[in-house]
Amino acid sequence: MRVVFGVLGPVAAWDGDGDAIALKGPRHRAVLARLIVARRRVVPVTLLAEDLWADPSPGAVGAVRTFVAALRRALEPQRPPRTTARLLITEGPGYALRAEPDAVDSWRFEQAVSAAATLPPADALARLEEALGWWRGPAYAEFSDEAWARTERSRLAELRLQAVERRADARLTLGLAAEAVPDLDAHVTEHPWREDAWRLLALALYRAGRQGDALAVLRRARTLLAEQLGVDPGPGLRRLETDILNHAGHLDPATTAAGAADRVWAQAAAAYDRTVPSGARARLESTVGLLRDLAVTGGGGLEAARRHRVAAVAAAQEMGDAQLTARVIGAYDVPAIWTRSDDPEQAAQIVAAAERTLTALPPGAHQAARARLLATIALESRGTRAGRGPQAARQAEEIARGLDDPGLLAFALNGVFMQTFHRAGLAPRRDGIGAELVALSARHGLVTFEVLGHLIRLQARSALADFPAADGHAAAAEHLAERHELPLAGVFAQWYRALRLAATGRAPEVEVEAAYRDAAARLDGAGMPGLRRGVLPLALLCLRLRHARPAQADEHTDWGPYEPWARPLVLLARDRPDEAAAALRQAPDPPRDLLFEAMWCLAARAAVAVGDRETMERAHTELTPAAAELAGAGSGLLTLGPVSEHLGDLATALRRRR
Repeated sequence: MRVVFGVLGPVAAWDGDGDAIALKGPRHRAVLARLIVARRRVVPVTLLAEDLWADPSPGAVGAVRTFVAALRRALEPQRPPRTTARLLITEGPGYALRAEPDAVDSWRFEQAVSAAATLPPADALARLEEALGWWRGPAYAEFSDEAWARTERSRLAELRLQAVERRADARLTLGLAAEAVPDLDAHVTEHPWREDAWRLLALALYRAGRQGDALAVLRRARTLLAEQLGVDPGPGLRRLETDILNHAGHLDPATTAAGAADRVWAQAAAAYDRTVPSGARARLESTVGLLRDLAVTGGGGLEAARRHRVAAVAAAQEMGDAQLTARVIGAYDVPAIWTRSDDPEQAAQIVAAAERTLTALPPGAHQAARARLLATIALESRGTRAGRGPQAARQAEEIARGLDDPGLLAFALNGVFMQTFHRAGLAPRRDGIGAELVALSARHGLVTFEVLGHLIRLQARSALADFPAADGHAAAAEHLAERHELPLAGVFAQWYRALRLAATGRAPEVEVEAAYRDAAARLDGAGMPGLRRGVLPLALLCLRLRHARPAQADEHTDWGPYEPWARPLVLLARDRPDEAAAALRQAPDPPRDLLFEAMWCLAARAAVAVGDRETMERAHTELTPAAAELAGAGSGLLTLGPVSEHLGDLATALRRRR
């Protein structure tokens, strides 16, 4: 059962259906709140007792254990008796609440505010509006007098004030000055020492056509600052007053690029809505164009685009026009770098629709439409064992080259890339695809595919241990992404930097782990569940193995799709070799994707440990073509070191010559 916790107000918890969970008495809630403050870290039971009572009695520790037991029953009501708790766990000398990062409203709020700083104004405004709506009162409301809550309450209160001001700034950027005024007026009344809030309020009033009120606000700010803090206004407020008196041009929202762009958008959208009939097919094709652009704007945009894409394809199919359906399916040429689908069920629906449409196209249909359908099949069948993908990729590439269509060829090459995982050791082949994509896209202004090409080369050069070249591609991808507002490229660049630290071995393990955790935080809200789930535990597992340490033994670790290959090593770390051998025998063949070599190396390591000769033989055969590569580094995320080292270990275990 999923449990969600709330501390932005009175401490609360809700189950997966949104129903409130009874948390017993105030001491129970205090234990829960104290563990949330610890952010998944263990709190010794003696410290819990000291935090709950000013002068703990001899029975305080026992009382804490009773509170914990009651909380466990409330939070995991379906857990069988005498089985290990998965949420409120016992570890070492105390307890920890192992809630997911998005399961606590304060953690989620912090992530949302941080993410908003990197988003375009309209997206930032929506994210901040949503996040501020999660507040139900002061943080940890019923524990305002507790010393253990004081620092966290203050930190969250400051973060909330920053979010209010960032929301106002986004509104001003979007030309919504009048909407910003009421919230800012209440904000400065409650927090008169925040000079930036006064600046925003005065600017909002000025842009709303209320120059006199803006000047009055600045005078009010000067008086309050002098009376309450004994200071004069800072240079920002003084300069704003002068600019308002002089009607400085830069204060006019019409001169801001973002404001002008938003007005043009609104006017053009209104004209389109008036001119194009509601039932026109042009609306459907225009919608897909918007979804394609939306998909590259970040997490929320990518998720929304993916969700509405299926509806657009279904609507086109209902019209019974195969050529229209082909255009709707093929227009969504969004570059893809990760080889595991974010939504396998939806991907299968798209592939089926593309297959049906190919069959239904009339003989005289333009070849470009066929190529786009074939490229779509190649892309959306990634990570599956479907035999149609490689053939579709080859056909799409052949048609695109014959038509001399750069955009179509870039899309087709993306499909070819997704189908180059039929065996290990293909990093040089993918490097060549990336190089062609970069050159082709740079010549023809295909920015999103140029970024894709650099990311493909980043992965390939990492696999080949050519980190100077990979550095160049990371920098090029980030530069293009920053100029063209493509935030997801930065996620992969940050993961690459963590991989580089791990692969070069020049940083302490604790520094590499911190880099991986920072990179994983960028995945929250990035809209890529196919990448996010399980990747941090996998990266940390690889790091531990490279440092000759056993796998993480925490039974609550979510390994995501990598569990079959991690589990044998986890069982070995728990000194359960028989179970590890059984788990290894049950593990399927690793999927043929960017982590193919890494999964085989995990299987090989477990096989050597338990003496599974059959798996060792197969691992040696599968890994031999990649002998010159770094295991897993082709993902751009993590590595288990040179494949040759794993082959050497296998050869020794099999009594072969190295």
